[in-house]
Amino acid sequence: MVMAIRRILSVVVLIGALALVATRATATTSGPPSAGPCTASALTSNLINVASVQKFGCESTWAYLWATVGVSGNEIGVTELMAYANGAWQPVSRATYCHPGSLPEAVYRGACFSN
Repeated sequence: MVMAIRRILSVVVLIGALALVATRATATTSGPPSAGPCTASALTSNLINVASVQKFGCESTWAYLWATVGVSGNEIGVTELMAYANGAWQPVSRATYCHPGSLPEAVYRGACFSN
């Protein structure tokens, strides 16, 4: 009888330990990627000769930027699609990403339907 009780207790302890390990393994899941600050300054930090920013917007790790670049007399309006990677906003190819469903809707509309 004592042996049966010990076996039952051993099984209960083993099941409890397995449940604890399984709970710890599933409790550490990662959330969606986070992005840096959504400011004109942050978005233009990797761009050169930005004369002014007309409009910008961010969602998740994506952003768009409407800006004027160049030096006086040689300025042009540009639209940039940006992705947050390696701790900074980086310009990426609109030809690669401007397809329905590939970007958050607000970023898609802001980045993919202008000059």
